[in-house]
Amino acid sequence: MFTLADYRKTDYGFFGPDSVSWKLWTHPTALIAFQRAVVLEHFDPALTAAVADMGGIYDDPQRRLDATLAYFITVATADSKTAIEASEHLMGIHAKATGIEPLSGRRYSANNPASQLWIHVTGWHSVLKCYETYGPGPLSDDEVRRYWAEARIAAELQTCDPADVPADRNEVRAYFERVRPGLAVSERALRGMHYLLRSDHHANLRLRLASRVMAPAAIATLPRWMREMGQFDQPGVVDAGWRLPTRAAVRATSRPVAAALAIRPFSPMVSRALRAHRKAKTPIMPVVVTPTEARERYGTMGRRGATV
Repeated sequence: MFTLADYRKTDYGFFGPDSVSWKLWTHPTALIAFQRAVVLEHFDPALTAAVADMGGIYDDPQRRLDATLAYFITVATADSKTAIEASEHLMGIHAKATGIEPLSGRRYSANNPASQLWIHVTGWHSVLKCYETYGPGPLSDDEVRRYWAEARIAAELQTCDPADVPADRNEVRAYFERVRPGLAVSERALRGMHYLLRSDHHANLRLRLASRVMAPAAIATLPRWMREMGQFDQPGVVDAGWRLPTRAAVRATSRPVAAALAIRPFSPMVSRALRAHRKAKTPIMPVVVTPTEARERYGTMGRRGATV
């Protein structure tokens, strides 16, 4: 885990101060987006099996969710050394997540490129969607293209092909239409999605409260077919009624100090990453680097070395 002093010590990482990624991934709407994204992961049967077999998200859901979102923020805003070390650690964990997917009877791997692409696209799309819905508003077409270009760079830290990452809104819609026939929900997937939307007594009180407050806002950003497939649809009046309070809460926590106070009780690792990002000084080399350059300098495994 990084220290505050070395979070952005060597360089600006993969994106830099003027990037769309820095703006969106550090915004309070990323918390709602993350709940949305981890729910959507369960539409991929292989990921549902991996999550269930790894167990941690249900044994200690707050810590697991906190660590995962902190990882994404670190990749987006830390220096390349910290980001590479974090990505290799995560790929090593995923390399152990293999088994038999019960719906198809086929072997699954959490590092499977198709599953990694689903995680990546749903995660980055969720951050964009929630920012535009509950944050400052829609990005320009140019900003959206820049954002997805940055998403392709981040995909180099995973096992999927960066060229498969959508480049704009139309390609995002085309991607979802293309993969839709292969999505499925099992009893285990439904249990996982509903647990993440409204955590039960297995989670601590803070997570139970936070998940229930954010769930209607997250659901409201999803297309009807996903809501019906996941059996968590809600009336349009709830969609509309939750929008203004959510926007007000986002505005209230947009200032760094307020955000820190609001986030720390639920996500201490996320709070720490955001604090490190906010307090980081100009790095030794104030430049943006590529994942390939960073891997050559700091990596210990090949780009696809953890793939199973």
